[in-house]
Amino acid sequence: MNMEVEIKLRLPDSATHQKLSNSLAPFHTKTLIQENIFFDGTNKELTSNLAVLRIRFYNLEHCVLSLKAKPVISAGISRMEEHEEPFDPVLGRACIAEPWKLLSVDSSMVLKRVRDEYGVGANGVVCLGGFRNVRAVHEWEGLKLELDETNYDFGTSYELECESADPERHKKLLEEFLQENGISYSYSKVSKFAVFQSRKLPEL
Repeated sequence: MNMEVEIKLRLPDSATHQKLSNSLAPFHTKTLIQENIFFDGTNKELTSNLAVLRIRFYNLEHCVLSLKAKPVISAGISRMEEHEEPFDPVLGRACIAEPWKLLSVDSSMVLKRVRDEYGVGANGVVCLGGFRNVRAVHEWEGLKLELDETNYDFGTSYELECESADPERHKKLLEEFLQENGISYSYSKVSKFAVFQSRKLPEL
């Protein structure tokens, strides 16, 4: 497991998202269409232990399988354990319709951990559904900034993310940039998956 450390700043609305997108336009490198699908054991073996299994499809072309665990988010800085590996997108699609197929993949270290450490398998696997995310990636001041528009079936949220080895310093840099450009923001308090689970957008 790697420890993923990210700065997460929430934007209040689509107009603010567009304003920030315009400010970051000179630094834009690519836009990714992400489809995120989540899985758990039938008895909530993962989510009851603050973990989740995710299949993410990128631009309908490739796919990554992730196990994320023990999330902590405070003052706009998120820390969680993460184990990722490439996954066959055709198999990934099949697992949405028939989640039990995940348990038959012997070559995956992520799925081995899901079986061995969390006991998923004896009672089966369920697909929890998911959400779509449009991620604009920017290279700015040596940092990779990810500007997200996340489409849930109950609404849309907007967020700026930045993975960082020095989050306090980089958060200060980002906040200065946002303030200089008149961009309203707040510290994200929950993960996108937590928002998905709650089925309501977090209050501003």
